[in-house]
Parts: sequence; C-alpha cells; structure tokens
Amino acid sequence: MTKFHAIKTEVDGIIFASRAEARRYSELVLMEKAGAIKTLGIQPRFKCLVNGVLVCTYVGDFDYWEDGDYIVEDVKGFLTPVFKLKRKLVKALHGITIRETI
Repeated sequence: MTKFHAIKTEVDGIIFASRAEARRYSELVLMEKAGAIKTLGIQPRFKCLVNGVLVCTYVGDFDYWEDGDYIVEDVKGFLTPVFKLKRKLVKALHGITIRETI
C-alpha cells in the first residue's frame, strides 16, 4: 500500500502509480489518435537548479503539444505541499505552468 493508497495500474505495458493516472493516459492516447494533441510523452523531467545547486527534479505525469502550446500535466487526487512548491519552482525556473487533472 502506498502512502496515499494509490493502486498501481498497467496500461499498454506501462505501469502507472495510480488508477487515475492510467485512466488519464488512456484518454490522452485517444486524444492523440484523434489529432487533438501531439507527441504524448510520459514522465517528463525538469531539473530545478538554483544558484547552481540542484534543489529537486520535478517529474510530471505527461507532456504533449495542444494547439501550439506545450503542456505538462500532473494527475493528483489532492495537492500536497511538496507538489505546490515544485510547481512554483518549475514555473519560476522553466516558465512552464503545470496542468493538474483529477
């Protein structure tokens, strides 16, 4: 059992941390096939360096292009303080706004 009671789920040979994340992946795959999004990626990583010091590495759930915009998405049951901090760091350091989905 994980700390947040998430159940690991496998879709297309990929193991996701939760059923919600696996469900969202399936939705995004359909959206990509329909042409609504492009270049769906899984677990994009962003190093958060401050004054040459690696503070953390943010790992998102998905990234893709939608209507010319680069989207980084994170599936959350609820927002933790650590996630809120990492979200702010990614915005400040990389200029990327993370889209949260439930």
